[in-house]
Amino acid sequence: MISTAIRLARVGSRSELAAAVLMTLGYPCVMVAALLPDIWFFAAATAVTYVTDWYLHQRGSYLVNRLGKVRAGLSIRFLLRQLMIILLLARLDLAEEPLFYAAVACFLVFYGLQAPHGALTTLIRLRRTMPIVTRNVDLHAVRIADAPPRALLHRSAEKMLHMDVPAVAGILIAAGTGQEIIGFVGAGVTVLLAVVYNALLVPYLRRSRRVPTTPAVLKALDTWLNEYQPTVVLYFSGSNESAYQVNMWLDTMAGIEGRPLIVMRERPLVAMLGETSVPVVCIPAGTHLMNLNLSTVRVCLYPANVGKNIHMLRVPTMKHVFIGHGDSDKLASVNPYSKVYDEVWTAGRAGRDRYALADVGIRDEDIVEVGRPQLAPITSWSGTAKNPIPTVLYAPTWEGWDDNPGNTSLLLAGENIVRRLLDADEPVRVIYKPHPFTGIRSAKAKAVHARIVARVAKAAQVRAADPHWAGEAGKAAADQRAAQAELTRIEARLDVLAQPGRAGGDESEESRVSLADPARQAEMATLRAEWNDAYWRSFGWWEHRTVTGSQPKLYDCFNQADAMVSDISSVVSDFIASGKPYAVTDSAELGAEEFKRQNTAVRAAVVLSNSAEEIGDLLHAVADSKADPLTDARRELKSYLLGPDEPTSLERFNAAVRTLSAKAEARNAGVAQRIGEQPAPLPDPEASSSGAGDGAAAVTAEAVAAADPDAMAASEADASIGAGPTLSR
Repeated sequence: MISTAIRLARVGSRSELAAAVLMTLGYPCVMVAALLPDIWFFAAATAVTYVTDWYLHQRGSYLVNRLGKVRAGLSIRFLLRQLMIILLLARLDLAEEPLFYAAVACFLVFYGLQAPHGALTTLIRLRRTMPIVTRNVDLHAVRIADAPPRALLHRSAEKMLHMDVPAVAGILIAAGTGQEIIGFVGAGVTVLLAVVYNALLVPYLRRSRRVPTTPAVLKALDTWLNEYQPTVVLYFSGSNESAYQVNMWLDTMAGIEGRPLIVMRERPLVAMLGETSVPVVCIPAGTHLMNLNLSTVRVCLYPANVGKNIHMLRVPTMKHVFIGHGDSDKLASVNPYSKVYDEVWTAGRAGRDRYALADVGIRDEDIVEVGRPQLAPITSWSGTAKNPIPTVLYAPTWEGWDDNPGNTSLLLAGENIVRRLLDADEPVRVIYKPHPFTGIRSAKAKAVHARIVARVAKAAQVRAADPHWAGEAGKAAADQRAAQAELTRIEARLDVLAQPGRAGGDESEESRVSLADPARQAEMATLRAEWNDAYWRSFGWWEHRTVTGSQPKLYDCFNQADAMVSDISSVVSDFIASGKPYAVTDSAELGAEEFKRQNTAVRAAVVLSNSAEEIGDLLHAVADSKADPLTDARRELKSYLLGPDEPTSLERFNAAVRTLSAKAEARNAGVAQRIGEQPAPLPDPEASSSGAGDGAAAVTAEAVAAADPDAMAASEADASIGAGPTLSR
């Protein structure tokens, strides 16, 4: 029942549910206590509302968010509490006493100070916001001042409102004891704190505390671009949940030939970006991006099909390539939108064939097979289980944007899959790693996910209580404690390395200080490898586990698993690189043969129905690799999906970049030659004598257009996208 209440209330834990209930009941109790009047009941109910409100805000509770939507936000709740104090004093027959007037005056002045406080914090944030956010970009051409202390601006509205605590406490004590001086002191402290808070903010409005103006910052960025001269851009836009789509390409960009640059569009995504030595520029405004000097870029790579891609696609001096964020048989892998790109890069022959079968307008000559550079960390299967009992990874994809039953196995088969794995005749370890998007659209998917997490946790507890596994735990206890201590040490060091500047800096200050440090990045890479090793040693090889979040990564789970169950998604294609047995769920109930016909990645898989009764075939393949009938099929499918092992995927990727860069150079040279061959336009005498430069420009444009309309169109396109700062502005 409690778990059902937690799900319905959309809270994350029992404590959060308890806080939500107490806060919901607390405010009516405050009103009842004021009307009775009962001062000590009032004080207790008030304390409960303060504590629970604060706790729910810290947890980012859904209830707090909903209250704000129905005009019962934090400010209203504080005001209500203070009005109830006034009502309480009146009901206690203190309306004619100095304490009553002091309370009224205090709260009026206190709320009068809220307006300048809100204005100050808003102005400071606005004047501390640059038009761009950068990483590994040297903006020495402009001076970026230190950010205000985090204590001043973080949750500033909450801090300001909570400064009424001295007044509330003092007034209640004074009303209960008759010592009015305590109420006066409390009211004075509240007003003084509010005045001091405002006073502390004022200095940060000075010009020296602001960030440079937008033109100055953009000019500094253009200066850096002219010095760095990027040749390959990874362009990304998306929601907060899609950060993994760009993170999967960071290592590839770091190993790419030329001078790579990552261009992003959403500020929150920068904070979610993994560690990288590649320069990163986040440009939220489309107008700023379109006026940026990217004339040296020859290849632009797109991991996602999103609307904001148009701001970069309009640049004709570079070639545009869709690289995607995975290789699968999903419809998204053959999106007709891909026609806007110059080329589409797929992992292997399978990607090329998908487009041919889909017939969505992608020409075969525009498809290039480059492999999957990200798969290098995946280890190949030795043919035997890594540990005394096999590990099976269940990694379902998410529910998708529609209700197609084939989107995910989670809804119809997920619980059956996990139950059959946990109840297998021969023991296995289950690792459950859901897709990051799971439950963002479907409440049912979110509920199933919660039940699977609970089932895995319960199975882990049951196994821990079993005498056999308890004995194994005893043997491994010392090593697990050492691993946990190592995790703590590594995480502490990573936290230090992740903040190259002082603690509490805002995104503008971080843009100034977050320059690539090879020694620091090498240490972080070493520490992350050590963290991954320590993480898996910190619990037993027999312990069931749910893995969420960015660490450990999906490929780390691949390397720990001896087999996998998943859905039609890039996860399956990537896992095939390991050569290990895998199963795919036919959630749409097409039938095994039809399911394999429609989905290339299933050809070497154990096909599961929604009952998951075929899971035994997968476990038999893990137990006896020599008797596995799909071994050769997996080997052939790996080559078909991902391409050959030699040359390496990164080598093929770089070769594709070089080839396309040469095409871009040839195209640009041809355009320049055609424009250069046009006859020089004659100036308009009248426009020249009158100094009408615009008229001269118009005549020039008309003359070029008359001579060669195609050349004129190309010239206009080059000028509009920023062949240089002068042309683009």
